[in-house]
Amino acid sequence: MKGPITFLIALAALTAFCSATDFGPDIYISARDQKLAVVNHGAVIAKYPISTSKFGLGDSQGSYKTPLGTLWVCNKIGDGLPLGAVIRHRSATGEVLAPNAPGRDPIVTRVIWLRGLEPQNRNAYGRCIYIHGTPEERNLGKPASFGCIRMRSKDVADLYKLVQVGTHITISEKSLSSMMPSEHRGSWLAASFASGYAD
Repeated sequence: MKGPITFLIALAALTAFCSATDFGPDIYISARDQKLAVVNHGAVIAKYPISTSKFGLGDSQGSYKTPLGTLWVCNKIGDGLPLGAVIRHRSATGEVLAPNAPGRDPIVTRVIWLRGLEPQNRNAYGRCIYIHGTPEERNLGKPASFGCIRMRSKDVADLYKLVQVGTHITISEKSLSSMMPSEHRGSWLAASFASGYAD
């Protein structure tokens, strides 16, 4: 019993620390909508199409599924790399791919590595769950990954600038609009319509 109890105590302490510190905007990912929203002080400042796992949702080892719940950015990889730069084992290979390069499906451009904050996503870090660029941009907007969150190269480069180590990421089966904290739903809707982001 000591292992699970220790894990939960550490998780609670980390959650309290992260909640008490400003780590930039909050990121909301809807597996239902296949979209990612960046929310800063209740306002939607960006919204992107994404792809979650084609194997479904979950966090068991070897499942290739996308975990649900709240996670945090624990590492950022790819500073200064060109769009389409191939990243293997978290290092640039020197190869650069154009969007939708035929027959290629590596990680490209940027890696935003996630670590779980809850028991339901405790394996995310060890499973190397990332937000990253994909050359298969034609598949965005539908489940297509092997567990990670895929984005267009341009979009993930923009997101990379907005997040920092400690930024919270919430992944849910719900729609984006229903994921907004209740105190921010009014500003979410206003910002969405003003920006052309309404679902």
